Amino acid sequence: MAAASPATYGRLLATALVWGATWIAGRVAVSQASPLAVASWRFLLAALVLGALVVIREGWPRWSLDEWLTLAAMGASGIFLYNLCFLYGLTMIEAGRGALVVALTPAIIAAGDWLFFGAPMSSAKATGIGLAMVGCLLVVTNGDPRQLLGGQIGLGEWLVIGCSLLWAVYTFVGRRGTRSLSPLAMTFGASFTGCLMLTLAAWLQGSLFSMAETTWYGWSAIVFLGLFGTALAFTWYAEAVQRIGATRSAAFINLVPLSAVGLGALLLGERLGAVVLAGGALVIVGVVITNQAGARLVAGRENKEKTA
Repeated sequence: MAAASPATYGRLLATALVWGATWIAGRVAVSQASPLAVASWRFLLAALVLGALVVIREGWPRWSLDEWLTLAAMGASGIFLYNLCFLYGLTMIEAGRGALVVALTPAIIAAGDWLFFGAPMSSAKATGIGLAMVGCLLVVTNGDPRQLLGGQIGLGEWLVIGCSLLWAVYTFVGRRGTRSLSPLAMTFGASFTGCLMLTLAAWLQGSLFSMAETTWYGWSAIVFLGLFGTALAFTWYAEAVQRIGATRSAAFINLVPLSAVGLGALLLGERLGAVVLAGGALVIVGVVITNQAGARLVAGRENKEKTA
């Protein structure tokens, strides 16, 4: 890791703001076109840009069958299925509330890491995960947890929760890819394979070229999602992880839901209730505690290995 520079932190801040804005752009885009068509065009643009970057920086890809299978699994989970949940969910719930739910993702990854991969767990880390889960419950039930028991949570909320679960799967599968592929190559490969799946699904649905009613405003949202929300932001984030490490880079992800809530209020006129906002704050606090506790566990384990 190199020393942190103002440019690196500036790009991380811009990445968080852009990822928050993708919730707004996604809601605009799906109001004018099929979510499948939106996702297909988004990742076609992203794959073209990312592919050009891979060729320029690393040369033409020569991936093995095992690497292609890993990339296909990443494309299926983090691109194809994730975007179905993301965009169809945005047709049913507010962009800001959806972003607050997805803020739970790091806590789900930490819990999955402990349950399935034997990652160390501490009381502080467990407390952070628990706080994030309680906050998510307040957000998805609009402050009335009794809705969960009564089966009153809508499909939109469940789809957005699915986003968090699918991103956890994408993250765990991606660990296998890091053995031989760069972050940029993995992002391109996942975008490329996911784009193929999305395009086939949109073509079978008949929505791929049914964009006649999409205005310039809708197309602008799709271009923003593809070029800025995917190609540029993913590249900047991957570069930051290489330069200053995953822990310091991941801290900026906590700004994403704040960006989405603010932009949703400013651009879409969304107004979230005080209990929902409090639940979102609880999610963010829980994630921060989880990340910090996880970092302490890793540091402690490394110190033990050095002194052993």
